[in-house]
Amino acid sequence: MDVLGPLWTRVSAEVPLPLEVLLAAAVAALVVVASPALWRPARTVVTIAHEGAHGLAALATGRRLAGIRLHSDTSGLTVSAGRPTGPGMVLTLLAGYVGPGLFGLAAAALLAAGHAVGVLWAVLGLLALLLLQIRNLFGLWAVLVTGAVVLGVTEWLPPAGQAAFAAAVTWFLLLAAPRTVLELQAARRRRAAPHSDADQLARLTGLPAAAWVALFLLVDAGALALAAGWLLLP
Repeated sequence: MDVLGPLWTRVSAEVPLPLEVLLAAAVAALVVVASPALWRPARTVVTIAHEGAHGLAALATGRRLAGIRLHSDTSGLTVSAGRPTGPGMVLTLLAGYVGPGLFGLAAAALLAAGHAVGVLWAVLGLLALLLLQIRNLFGLWAVLVTGAVVLGVTEWLPPAGQAAFAAAVTWFLLLAAPRTVLELQAARRRRAAPHSDADQLARLTGLPAAAWVALFLLVDAGALALAAGWLLLP
């Protein structure tokens, strides 16, 4: 209790986020998402969120999670055991491309409530859980480095700096999620992604893959719009 008390005080601390800080964080995130040079390394963070969402959905629907791999080309793979068809498999596949946007929306809710520091600790908790399921060296390195950066922010920056970083992470997830869906559709047009989540969903449900891509984009764009309303409107 001597350790948990001060820790909970840090996690639950309310830190105000001025509008100018939120806007600056949004601009910084947009620059990363829009810049080819910055997007490539930053995309691994989106892959972590994508595969983590697959894993959470698999566990939530009663499937057995068998491992997660993250690759240096920013692709990933989540393997789960269970029925190869049915709602559980559909929800597990669906979770990937909407996961980063929904994680961003949840983070925006915490920011709007004044719990920006809590966003960083939530990220650390999710990364720790993900680490238990990683099954390759690059994935291990990617999760550990991401976790080390977030942990360093919580240890070395003052609360205002932590809040600004949490805002940047939130905007990054919200803005990156739609871009990955657009990249998916571009790859599908080139016939470079025949086994994408959308195509697997099409085979499972009979709905066209393009409809699933549209749903991914609708959810991610909706998460971005809703979060922006919470954070930027009075």
